[in-house]
Parts: sequence; C-alpha cells; structure tokens
Amino acid sequence: MAERESMEYDVVIVGAGPAGLASAIRLKQLAAQRQSEISVCVLEKGAEVGAHILSGAVMDPRALTELIPDWKEKGAPLNVPVTEDKFLFLTDKGARQTPNWLLPECFQNHGNYVVRLGDVTRWLGEQAEALGVEIFPGFAAAEVLYTDSGAVKGVATGDMGVARDGSHTPNYQPGMELHARYTLFAEGSRGQLGRQLISRYKLDEGRDPQSYAIGIKEMWEVDPAQSQPGLVLHTSGWPLDSDTYGGSFLYHLADNLVVVGLVVGLDYANPWLSPFEEFQRYKTHPAIRSTFEGGKRIAYGARSLTAGGLLSLPKLVFPGGAMIGCEAGFLNASRIKGSHAAIKSGSLAAEAAFEALTAERSHDELTAFPQAFEKSWLHAELNKSRNFKQWFKKGRTIGTLMTGIEQWLFKGKMPWTIRHSKPDHACLQPASECARIEYPKPDGKLTFDRLSSVFISNTNHDENEPVHLTLKDASVPVAVNLAKYGGPEARYCPAGVYEFVKDDGGDDRLQINAQNCVHCKTCDIKDPTQNIVWVAPQGGEGPVYSGM
Repeated sequence: MAERESMEYDVVIVGAGPAGLASAIRLKQLAAQRQSEISVCVLEKGAEVGAHILSGAVMDPRALTELIPDWKEKGAPLNVPVTEDKFLFLTDKGARQTPNWLLPECFQNHGNYVVRLGDVTRWLGEQAEALGVEIFPGFAAAEVLYTDSGAVKGVATGDMGVARDGSHTPNYQPGMELHARYTLFAEGSRGQLGRQLISRYKLDEGRDPQSYAIGIKEMWEVDPAQSQPGLVLHTSGWPLDSDTYGGSFLYHLADNLVVVGLVVGLDYANPWLSPFEEFQRYKTHPAIRSTFEGGKRIAYGARSLTAGGLLSLPKLVFPGGAMIGCEAGFLNASRIKGSHAAIKSGSLAAEAAFEALTAERSHDELTAFPQAFEKSWLHAELNKSRNFKQWFKKGRTIGTLMTGIEQWLFKGKMPWTIRHSKPDHACLQPASECARIEYPKPDGKLTFDRLSSVFISNTNHDENEPVHLTLKDASVPVAVNLAKYGGPEARYCPAGVYEFVKDDGGDDRLQINAQNCVHCKTCDIKDPTQNIVWVAPQGGEGPVYSGM
C-alpha cells in the first residue's frame, strides 16, 4: 500500500459551506488583529466551492454583518431584499392566506434577502482566500485520524483512481493526511465523519434523536409578467396529509428567476409516499402553477436538512475538534433558515480555537465554544423555537396551533419543553398497513421525472469507481425493506439511485445506480433498517449546482 503524505496545519476545516468558511475567515481575522500567524486549511468535496450547496434561501444577514461588516461594499451577492411575505394554507383545490398581522415573528422576513446560497458561498470562499486560507476543492475527507490518546488529530482524504473491484487504475493516487491542532467539521446535514464522531464520543447522549427533512428544489426562468423580485411565499397543507410534516417555499429572485421547493419531514409513516412526486404534484396547484406556465425549469437538486433544533443538538466538542453548522444541527426550522446560524456557529468555534491556539493548547476540548454559544443570540433564537418540530410530530393541526400559541402569544418564552424519543427511520409503518399513493405521470412541462431532473443537476460519478452507497448486509433490501415496507428506497430517493429489478432467475434484487446520487443523504437517514451507509465518493464528484 502506498504511503500517504501528510501536511500540518493549526486548523483543518472539513467542508467549504457557510459554517466552514466563516470559521476560516474568523480565524484569519483574529490572527491579523493579534499580528500572529495561523495556518488554516479547508477541504471541500465538491468540484468547486459552492458546487454542493443547496438551500432555499432567504438569508438573515445578522451573522454575516458581524463577521464582515462591510459585506455590501465587498460585493456580497445579497441583492434582492424581501419585499413581501405570504403564507398560504392549501387544500387540493383552494388556498387560504394568513393575514400578515397574524404571522408570528419567525415567518416575517423584513430585513432579510432572497439569495442563491451557492453564490454567497463562493463569495465567502473568495474572502477566505484573500485572507490567506488554503481551500482545496475536489478533495473529500474520508477518514478521521486520531492520536494515541484518542483525540482527533486531523483527517485523510480519499484515495483517487480506485476501480470498482478495488484495484488501482493507472490514475491511482493515495489520499493525503491533514494533521491539525484542532479540526472543525462542517460537512452539512448528516455528515459522514460527523456521524462517526457522534457515535465514538457519544455526543448525542441525553439529547433527543436528531430529526431530518428532505428539501427538493428547482429553479425556473419565468414569464416576466410572473416575476415579483423579493416575494417570499410559504405554504402548508396539500399535497401532504395532515400527519406528514412539511411545507413549500417559493422565492422570487431578480432576472425573472424563481426558486421553488418542498420540504418533507423524514419522520413520515407511509412507505408509499414519495417526496419527489409530492413536490411535482405541488406545482400543479391552482394557486401555484400560474407562476411557472410559460416558464422553463433550469436547475434541480435535493438535500437533507438537520431540523431537530436545540433539543437534538449534540455535544458540540470533543478532544481535538468541534462540529459546526448543519453538521451539528443549528438550523432554525421554524424560521426556515440556517445560513445565518451556520455562520454564527462557525465564528464562535473559530474564536474558541484561536484562544486555545494562542494559549499553546492542542487536541483538547474547545469548551469555550459551547459556553459562548449558550450566551449568544443564536442560542436565544433556537431556544424560542425549541418545541417547533416536536409539536409537528403530533400532526399538522396541533403543530400549527401550538406554534401559533408559542410564537405569537408567548413570543417564544413558553414555560414548557416538549421532548421526543423516536428516530426518523423508526417511523415507517409496514406497507400492508398503509394506503398506496398513486402519482400522476409527469407532463414534461410543469412536472418531471427523476432522470430528467438529475440531468440538470449536472451530477457525475465515474461508473468504474467503488459504489459509495454501501450496504451493511446485501440481503436486507429484499428480505426486509421490500418484503415489509414495499421497497421505500425507490420512493424516498429523489434521484433514481435505488430500484428493485428481477434477475435472470426471476428473483428480486436491489440495483444501485450510484452515478445518479445528488448527495442528499436521505437514504442514510430514512432506511428503516439503517443498512445503507453513505460515504463520500472520489473528490469532486456529485452534483454541480449553479447558484442553488
């Protein structure tokens, strides 16, 4: 086996999203203020910074303003201020708008911006590099490295040029080890390495199980007559039933661009449900379809969201590092916003790491990070909405009513806390106990199939590399998932990765089309037997989102 080379840094950051880049920027800012030198490296599995970023997104600029006060002068792509909020409750044919004076504060967006988060992330990358941060796109962190005492000492990137059978191709290159005094993990929702760290250090002990959702999104170029830059529309209700958590977003950008998406909680019970088809169906609603008629769909993507909130937040630190952003779960689901929380958490972790470095410490716990978080406005914000997802686990009616009471009447200062104990994958019921859902065929104009959608996500994987969607037990998909749950993999995946086919003998088998994977991680979360484990493919592969 070829020996891996190694590089030494003060801080290694895994993931060039808003959290990771905010950490890198803050570390370099502090070093400049103290006239000291700190080496900072950021690894990014996407082919370029922003390639794997997908979010709504309406952005609260508070954390960005704290990090880079002159972001406007520096050209940050926050160019479309929110001009109007609308919230609709949908039935199959009708829509009822909530009066704006009744909207709780968490649904009000005055002072926020409709953004393309991929563009914002690219801009953050430019700011980081200008400060001397080394960013390596196209390199996936595949392994956590530990000291002899069990502390994190860095990460190793994956080997390149490995064939599907495990042999080395002529392009083989062994992974690189990156050693650091502290390593910050910012992989986003359901991070591969973060999942391992939570298990190794028991970071979720005493916490509620993490709760996730899948967000499926398209970008459209619409008829100029339909364009209303700054309009922010959210809906609840149809097409989802009252027991399924979820809702839609529809945001108007400049240049006749509209982004639309559906978020579906991955604690849904009916294995026949398909989040992708529910989203396609949503666009046909009379209150929605007129926006897109005469328009053109130009981008597609999907991503899981870590939505459990404060009560599901794991312990943030462990010997040698910390978890930040959506890796840990700082998203505020009640506000449908996470980028401001990612930036703030990354900044707080950076401040704790900088103080430790200047004190000549290394590989210990950055206890100052969770302490600073607990005193921050971000903790106060998440504490206000701590019960949001828990109420919706009791159904839409109770969730809507109690969210209104807590946020509108109590202003988030309620004297009670609601807990839950059931992970998302354990919520599926046997297929025989659930009503089948028949979805209409796509028309190719307003509604589409998975494969044409994956095509415009610019997803690419080498077909000869090892499959990065791994099975703990190859017999389970047919023996358990298909037999008991009707093969839900074929429906919860938004990219057509999983399909059950017949082999030459007429027996069922699971076919994994790994080249279609958009890295949403839904399979890793929702598989009822937790038999599927998502691991990073070779660096640079996956979707290439254009400002999504």
